[in-house]
Amino acid sequence: MNQKSKKLNAIVGEYGAFIALAALVIILSLISAEFRQPSNLLNLLRQASFNGLIAVGMTCVILSDGIDLSVGSTFALSAVVCAELLMAGFPAFAAIIIALIVGTLLGAISGLLVTKGRLQPFIATLITMTAYRGLAMIITDGKPISRLAANISSESGAFLFKLIGKGNIASSFNPDLKIPIPAIILVLVFAIFYFILNRTCFGRRIYATGSNEKCATLVGVNTTRVRIMVYSISGFLAALAGLIMISRVDSAQPTLGDGYELDAIAAVALGGTSMSGGRGKIIGTVAGVLIIAVLNNGLNILEVTSYYQDVIKAIVILVAVLSDSKR
Repeated sequence: MNQKSKKLNAIVGEYGAFIALAALVIILSLISAEFRQPSNLLNLLRQASFNGLIAVGMTCVILSDGIDLSVGSTFALSAVVCAELLMAGFPAFAAIIIALIVGTLLGAISGLLVTKGRLQPFIATLITMTAYRGLAMIITDGKPISRLAANISSESGAFLFKLIGKGNIASSFNPDLKIPIPAIILVLVFAIFYFILNRTCFGRRIYATGSNEKCATLVGVNTTRVRIMVYSISGFLAALAGLIMISRVDSAQPTLGDGYELDAIAAVALGGTSMSGGRGKIIGTVAGVLIIAVLNNGLNILEVTSYYQDVIKAIVILVAVLSDSKR
């Protein structure tokens, strides 16, 4: 009996997030016919892309025994930079590349504060979160920047800008079903980081740094470089999510991404990644992202007010963290 209990606990620990996801999908499908419509499920994947990209970067940071509260502000500031460049007449491709570089540098600054400044990750990223949001407000004077696509002079540039947020690819099984480009980007990013974390030396160094930084240093791992790189990755992916968002809504505003850091942390925690670093899998983050997306989508369809949604998400995060502590 004891052996069976151990096996059951191991299965729940390994696949608990996917079991919870399947149960949530089944319950919502039974409650609402609108939820199980293919068009809604595809829209759900598009909505999940923003949190999913941020959560991948957050997974890398948390695995290294860190936290990044600045991702929502990086999301907004990178998006605002891209929007301002487009309004100034920059080619769309150049504006996108510059915004991604800005996001990467913003993440690197957080990493430098943690490593060279020797600040606690929570404090360091709380500082950058506030500073980046303030910069976004200063750049825009607190006002939204609208009609971005209309200000792109070249047709190819406008097409590229619209593609990353609004584009679709027709399904080979059913031409009427169109797979959103953001969902495809998310799948590619998950695949890339699955390979990085499981098949590369850099991935093993991230785990080693988060598991025991002193031991990792003794065996030759440059933990300072690893930490700066994971924060840079987090900044890059937050910027990418921001670009997808402004492409989707055709406008940028300094309040974009507010609270996104909490959803990303929740997705990582739900996916089974240890908040103390060194243990977790990117595949678990996939399940966590989908749980958050399904929960948001289902509660909106059921017309649950946002106040109750916040309470429900808080309870979900609490359960995930308590489960991690127990493990």
